[in-house]
Amino acid sequence: METEKLYYQDPYQTTFTARVLTCEPSKGGCLVTLDRTAFYPEGGGQPADHGVLGGVTVTDVHEKDGVIFHTCSGPVEIGAAVEGSIDWTRRFDHMQQHSGEHILSGLLCSLYDCSNVGFHLGADTVTIDYDRDLTWEQVLEAERQANEAIWRDTPAEITFPAPDALAQLDYRSKKELTGQVRIVSFPGADCCACCGTHVRRAGEVGLIKVLSCQKFREGVRLEILCGQRAYQYLSRIYEQDHAVARLLSVKPQDAFAAVERQNAELTAAKLRMTELEDRLFALRAQSLAGRGDVLLLDPPMRPDGARKLADAAARAAGGLAAVFAGEQDSYVYALVHAGGADISPLVKRLNSALSGRGGGRNGFAQGSVQADPSAILDFFHKEGIECSTC
Repeated sequence: METEKLYYQDPYQTTFTARVLTCEPSKGGCLVTLDRTAFYPEGGGQPADHGVLGGVTVTDVHEKDGVIFHTCSGPVEIGAAVEGSIDWTRRFDHMQQHSGEHILSGLLCSLYDCSNVGFHLGADTVTIDYDRDLTWEQVLEAERQANEAIWRDTPAEITFPAPDALAQLDYRSKKELTGQVRIVSFPGADCCACCGTHVRRAGEVGLIKVLSCQKFREGVRLEILCGQRAYQYLSRIYEQDHAVARLLSVKPQDAFAAVERQNAELTAAKLRMTELEDRLFALRAQSLAGRGDVLLLDPPMRPDGARKLADAAARAAGGLAAVFAGEQDSYVYALVHAGGADISPLVKRLNSALSGRGGGRNGFAQGSVQADPSAILDFFHKEGIECSTC
């Protein structure tokens, strides 16, 4: 016997009573069927409702051949009349996201002759796939019109048209449909075949915000937020922008320009630092002229600093230059041999003795070790290389 679907009669109904038809043990608890239910089952990209049924928790709901199965944390008595209560916060969030997706998709498809070919209402964001390429400017225009549709606050229309009326109706659908078709319309924005729960009026969606538009297969994938999710997201972004502006001593609306100026200053400072570092490395290398193999222990430096110093030192000293940059027991290293000799055996011994990882070829190697300075000095002392500057 098919389950009576109370969520279609009134998606705002949060409590109900029903008779338990079956209760069978299953993975995750018990699988329960009822004569009627307000719990929406997973379907059409919309997750299932959660809540409580007969005093036990409902963790999942799915439908098969018209029968709705509730996954419950424990058993309920077969034949008993039980009370169900859905998690309204979760339900209304799903209604906002799903209805907002309809409004945006309807406008995108009518404006740019595309089709919605995928929809997923996730725990954090909603993703929608379209079958043609769309520019960011086109998406923002549809977003603008979608929010205007929300502000007009027109009532949603949900109908089950007769076959002849359905044949005359221009509606969106991802696939060919047979039997009774449920049509959800937001006048002026969308008309679509859908099995999900929706708000009564467009205004209840509150807000639609598109977060991203990425190339996906033949078209694009949008990531969006609606309603309370959009409000909370934009509030977090504002608080972040406000905090950044405070650090930069500017108004929030001037934060981007201030960041651009600071980034330009930082880029110039990095270039100047590189120039000075190159000069310093050249002077240090001059002091090592003709020494042959050398070992240098230095404080932490930029990622390519150890390599540049090792290269300069090897050319000046005329042998192997081993540079270790770091502190305490964590160092990066760069090894360069002036003549390009094979140093892989040395690197293998080094990594084994000093808990290191890395390698190279043609007289060059780089990596990192987990060892203190004394262990590094001891290793190279055994290799016949003494520290030139510590």
